[in-house]
Amino acid sequence: MKRVAVVFWSGTGNTEAMAELVAQGARDAGAQVEVVSAADFDESTVGDYDAVAFGCPAMGNDELEEFEFEPVYTACEPLLGDTPVALFGSFDWNDGEWMENWESRAHEAGLNVVGTAIARDYPDDEAEASCKELGGALAA
Repeated sequence: MKRVAVVFWSGTGNTEAMAELVAQGARDAGAQVEVVSAADFDESTVGDYDAVAFGCPAMGNDELEEFEFEPVYTACEPLLGDTPVALFGSFDWNDGEWMENWESRAHEAGLNVVGTAIARDYPDDEAEASCKELGGALAA
């Protein structure tokens, strides 16, 4: 059974809802899942998981949340190696460019990105399905 961590930061609850959907998809695919806020995640435990999902909404000028999420993600990035990684988050302006930037950053760092999921505000039916599929991909 694969162990999956779903690490997120959420300001309004939208990305937290996505985190629960990613976790549900991974559980439905047979994984053991831990959902944890970025503030409560210790990068030294990254090696304890077979796959990790990171969730953060678009902030400011299409960037990651800088005080809690960014430091944790930055600390985890060099420790992930070939670990399957998923990226997800919500936005409510622009066109979701922050996710394109984040995914590019992850690829440039050599991460094994298995997919992404985004939602405009609270996840609608399409985003819900995308999140569950993303969780399933991590559990595969």
